[in-house]
Parts: sequence; structure tokens; C-alpha cells
Amino acid sequence: MASRWVFGVISLVCATLLGVAFYMEYVMGLEPCPLCWLQRFGFMGAGLVSLLAFLHGPVAWGNRVYGFLLALTAGAGLGVAIRQLWLQSLPADQVPACGPSVDYMLEVLPWKEVLATAIRGTGDCAEVVWRFLGLSIPGWTAIFFSLLVLTGLYFLLRPARSRDWIRN
Repeated sequence: MASRWVFGVISLVCATLLGVAFYMEYVMGLEPCPLCWLQRFGFMGAGLVSLLAFLHGPVAWGNRVYGFLLALTAGAGLGVAIRQLWLQSLPADQVPACGPSVDYMLEVLPWKEVLATAIRGTGDCAEVVWRFLGLSIPGWTAIFFSLLVLTGLYFLLRPARSRDWIRN
């Protein structure tokens, strides 16, 4: 039963992080790059998996399935955050060229090409536009995604208690 509340808290944290992202975009005026959009989708996926787990209230194998899905979605987001951190660490002469906005790409390119371009990242992704306690936005998202991956792995790999098997 405690896992249900952990998943509930995770879904609230993901919703809060998405709220912060939209605040940064619409109030602070920070335009999200393609990798930022992908990280948002990572938080949406992790939040949705956690919300479903909260509503379902899983035990035993259910916890393992939701733990796997949480680790998978958060792991994808972590990979994107690490990619952006790598781009931000490049010397200025090695940064890829800036590309068109995500909105424009979605209007004129097939979705597969938009996704491939987003994963590669652009010069916009290498620009550090905001810091808090010395970390850029992808640094903070990498921390949150890491915590979500560890939580998902915990639920996936923890030994089941004998009474959990009775309920399933």
C-alpha cells in the first residue's frame, strides 16, 4: 500500500516540474530547445505511469511492472538530459549549428525527422540560459530523472513480501 503513495508523490513531483517548465517558458520567456521538449515528454511519461500506479494501487508484480515503466521513461529522459549536458560542455567551435524552432519543424517536417533532429540537438540546446545553484536546467532534470530511475529500479527489483503474493 505504501508504494501507491510513493507513486502518487512522484506524479505530483512530475506535474510540478512540468509546471515549472511552462512557467520558465511563458513567464520568464525562456524558449525550450528540442532536447528540452524531449525532457518534458520524459516527465510526462514518468508522471503518467506514476499516476496510473497510484490509481491502480499495485502490489507484488504490479509494482514491478510500474517500476519497470517508470525506470524506462525516466531513463529515456535521463539520456536526453545527459546528451544536453554534453552539448553544453562542448567548446564553442564544436557546438552544432542552431536549428529552427520545434513548432516550425513540426509544421514542415515528417515526425521521424523532427524526432531525429531533436535527439541530435542543436546549437540552441548547447546554450545555458538559466542556472540555479550552479546547475543548468538539464543538470537539474538529470538529478530528478536519476531519482526516478532509482525509484523505478527499487520497485522492479525489491523482493516481494509473502503477503503481497497472496493479494495478487
